[in-house]
This record gives sequence, C-alpha cells and structure tokens, in this order.
Amino acid sequence: MDSALIVFSHLRWDFVFQRPQQLLSRLAAQRQIIFIEEPVHHPGAAFLRTYSPLPNVLVCQPHTPVAQPGFHDDHLPHLQELVRKLKRDYPQHIAWLYTPMALPLLQELDAQLVVYDCMDELSAFRHAPRQVAQREHALLRLADLVLTGGPSLYRARRERHPNVHCFPSSVQPRDFVLALDRTFSHPLHRDIPGPRLGYFGAIDERIDLDLLRDVADAHPRWQIVLVGPVIKIDHATLPQRPNIHYLGMQPYADLPRFLAGWDVCLLPFAISPATRYTNPTKTLEYLAAELPVVSTPVPDVVELYGEVVSIASGATAFVAACEQALLAGPEERAAQVERMREVVARNSWDETAAQVQALLRSTPRRESVPPLIEGQQVEDLPESLPQIGTHHHGQHETGTTFMPPLVEARGSAAVCEEDESTSTGLVAAAATGGGSGLGH
Repeated sequence: MDSALIVFSHLRWDFVFQRPQQLLSRLAAQRQIIFIEEPVHHPGAAFLRTYSPLPNVLVCQPHTPVAQPGFHDDHLPHLQELVRKLKRDYPQHIAWLYTPMALPLLQELDAQLVVYDCMDELSAFRHAPRQVAQREHALLRLADLVLTGGPSLYRARRERHPNVHCFPSSVQPRDFVLALDRTFSHPLHRDIPGPRLGYFGAIDERIDLDLLRDVADAHPRWQIVLVGPVIKIDHATLPQRPNIHYLGMQPYADLPRFLAGWDVCLLPFAISPATRYTNPTKTLEYLAAELPVVSTPVPDVVELYGEVVSIASGATAFVAACEQALLAGPEERAAQVERMREVVARNSWDETAAQVQALLRSTPRRESVPPLIEGQQVEDLPESLPQIGTHHHGQHETGTTFMPPLVEARGSAAVCEEDESTSTGLVAAAATGGGSGLGH
C-alpha cells in the first residue's frame, strides 16, 4: 500500500459526512488512514478511543482531563505520546492537516509530506482560537502541498504557497439516485404537508435565521424543513413558526429520502465573513436530486453554480425565487434538469480523489523533518524560517509562484486557471466552513 495518512481534523468523523470523509474514504482504497480528532474532555486519566468506520480507516479520539477546546496547547503532553506511537506503527506516513491548530504535533512525526487541506477560513468562525491565523501562516510555509475547498479559498492562498491546488466540493451521484423517486419520501415528512422547502446541514452562525423566518411568514402554507444539528448558536434564537420544522441530525444515507419529499432546496446562508469562502457540498447533492435550488449570493455558489442555482439577495427576492421555482412549467423544469445533470457529471468525488491521489504520489518527498526549535511557540516562528526538510529537484527553492493547471471538470467555471479578472488579491480575512452531507 501507499504511505499512511495521519490526519488531524477539527471535524469529527461521525458528525457530518462531508469533504474529509468523502476524500479520505476513497484514498483509503490505496493507503491506511489514521484520523485524529480534537480531544474530548474527560475528567480523570487520559485514554484513547478508537474505532474503524470503514476498511483502512482508523479514527482516534483522545480523551484528556484538559477542559480547553480543540487542539489547545494544554492537550499537547497527552497527544504527543499518541503521535509518537503512530509514528512507530506507521513509519512511512504523510501528515495531513485540516486545522492549523494541530501544527505543533508535526514535530513528533517523520512525515514524508505535509499536506494542508484548507476547506474553511477557520479564523472567521465565532470563538476561533486567536492563534489559528498565526499557525496557518506557519503551516503555509511548512507544507509541501496545499489543497483548497473552492475558488475563493484558492485565490486567497495562491500567492502564499508555491504548490496550491483547487478542489471544490464534489458529489457522488449514485448516492442520490433514490431521491429521484419522489414516492421515496422520509417517514418524518408524514405529518408535514407540501409544498416543502428543505435544507440539510449544520444550523449555525452561517445560516440567516431572519431570512428563514421571513420566508415562513411570507407563505404560511409553505413548510420549511431543516435537517441537521444546531451548533454554536443559542437554540432560543431559532425562529419558531408552525411551518418551520427542525428534524435534527440525520444519517447521510437518509438524505435521499428527505430530498425525495422536497419541492425546493435552500441555501439560506447569511452574507458575512463566515460565509465569504464557503463552498457548500450540499449544492451538488441538491443538484444530483434534480431539485430547484435557491441560494443567497454566496461567492463560490454564484461562481460555480450560478447557471443552475437561483441566486437571490434579500428576503423579498428569495421568496420570489422560491415562488418561481414552485411555479416552473414542465419545459422549464426539463431544461433546468438537463443543465443540472451536466454540472453533476463534471464533479465526481471519485475523480477528485483520483487527482488528489496523483498529487500525493507525484509531490517530491522530504529527506528529513528536523524538529521545531524546542520550546519555541509556533506562532513566533520567524519569517525567514525555511521549508522543513530538503526537497528533491529543488521544488520549493525557486521562489516563484507555481500556478496549478486548470483542474478539469470543476463546475461551470475555470476556477483554478489564472484569470486577470480575478487575480486581484482576495486575501482571506474571513470565511466559512464548506461541508457536505449534513453539514455546511
């Protein structure tokens, strides 16, 4: 098998089935995946819970007596031994980070490569650790390969690293074939009459709750169905109306049954720093179900899917777009479905994973990974810090910016190609979480 991937993630494997699970479950066909989650607070002695959700995927969930959230520095003494053991068990390994907060743990590894899969602008999230932007700055100087979850994130980072590649969200169409049978509606719809306007994903700071309230009030007969966990916001702030239904977290495998019972799919994101860089995986999942989609003007949604998604700014326009979707005639719907199928066919998780696998195999390996200076804080590393290790072929020594070739079949726009109209530095000062399944 290929070298193992030791992954550090701020998202839990069993939370929302989205980009990490979609990519890594496919990469597991050729390599072992060790997925290390953020620690869980547990009073008493530290211990490690492990389980294997899929062949070649091992999820590691550290439990420590430290009450601090995330990969906080106070967790490091408990995590270092775990990482050292993984290094012994998997001597040929690649480090893969979803969160820069895990950066200090890299010094415990002898990684052949360091990969940063940037799927969110984590510094823009509510209650983000103050060090996250500083550690990402250091990670971008240390990484061998950087992936981004959409064109906005790509443009914000392409000048900050010589080997950045854009891989927007994808979809597995066969997962949503059952949604095309509109009689396959989920049993939870039994007491919810139509028409149903649905959303699945995390209900958090990125969702425009006022917009949902306004849509529900504009048409009391419309039923707003929200499927997903409520996180990081006060439940008391959720709009309460007879025609708004909160169905909670549901398994990824059940999503087609919810889609089968909906008439319109919603992307009701607030336009804010937390959504500036989001690339919601659910967009393509909605399109795979061949249902009309109405979205607020999230930049990546507009750029990638504007030809097949109705974009509406403000409650009045959003309600009007939903009305138009519900009233569309057979010919209009047939033309729309044909465009949806073309977009979905261009954006397969299998193809995305194959391209990532090729990059993992072709990126020059490190000869060594010297440890960081003992006792030095990652966020205090000097600007002149060189790339860790020495690369074959002088890959990172030219000082020039490597512009990746156009990634084929990434939605409706050539989002990774150099384009003068979009090359003005869109450096991230805010952003979002791009997800999928029941999140993002």
